[in-house]
Amino acid sequence: MSTAQPTIVLLHGFAESREVWTAFTRDFPDDYRLVTPNLLGFGTNVHDIRDYSMEAQARYLAEYLRQRGVERAVFVCHSMGGYVALAFAERYPSMVAGLSLFHSTALPDTEERKANRDKNIDFIQRHGVEKFMDSFVRPLFAPDNREKLVDERCFLEEIGKATPEASIIGALKAMKQRPDRTAVLRKADYPVQFIIGKDDVAVTVDSLLPQISLPAESHVLILDGVGHVGFFEQPAVTRRAVLDFAGRVFNSEE
Repeated sequence: MSTAQPTIVLLHGFAESREVWTAFTRDFPDDYRLVTPNLLGFGTNVHDIRDYSMEAQARYLAEYLRQRGVERAVFVCHSMGGYVALAFAERYPSMVAGLSLFHSTALPDTEERKANRDKNIDFIQRHGVEKFMDSFVRPLFAPDNREKLVDERCFLEEIGKATPEASIIGALKAMKQRPDRTAVLRKADYPVQFIIGKDDVAVTVDSLLPQISLPAESHVLILDGVGHVGFFEQPAVTRRAVLDFAGRVFNSEE
C-alpha cells in the first residue's frame, strides 16, 4: 500500500537515534508525513546486527520504507545519516525526491580521519562507550554553544551512552570504509540541499564548498556560530530551511 502524502524521511547520525528529531519536527505542518527510523544498531534497532555498512543501512532503509508504503520522499540526513542516504540514492534513485545533507558529505574519510576512527575504536575497547561519549559530543557544538546548550549536549551524550559498544565500533568501521559518493551528487536529478556549520569540525565548510556545485540544483545554507548539530544550535533557522526546501521539492512535483 503506497501513500501519496508528501513524505519527509529524517535520518539521524552516528551515536544518535530517531529521538534527535523530536523537538526539531514538533512544529512541522501536518501536511507532511514524517518517517524517522532508527538506523541499524541505534535506538531500539540493536538486535542481531551483523553488517553496519552504509550499503546494508541503505538496503534496510529501502525495506523499512517499502513496508510503510513510502515510494518517494525528501530525505533529511544528519552526518552519518547522509552517508546512508547517499548509498540509498545510489541504489534507489527513483525513491529520492530531494536530499538534504545536514552537516554531511559525499567524500570518503581522509587518511587522517581513518586513523582517528582507529584511535576511537581502540579507546572504546579500552575504556568503554561512556568515557568515549564524555569527550566525543562536546566538540560537535560550536565553541560558544558548548556551555550555552548543556541540556542538548547531555541529551546527545545520553543517547550515545545507551548505544551498544558493538554498534558504535561497527559504525566507526563502516564510516571509515565508505567510498567516495560525489558521483551520486553529479548524477542527481533531484534538488540537493547543503546545511553547513562554519564551526563544524567533523564536516568542515572547506570540504563542502567544492561539493555544492556538483548537483544540477543546489540549495545552500551556511551558518555562522554553528558546529555539527545545527538542529540544536540554530533550530528555527534550520527548520525553516528544511521546510522551505521540502516545499519547493513537492510543489515542483505537483
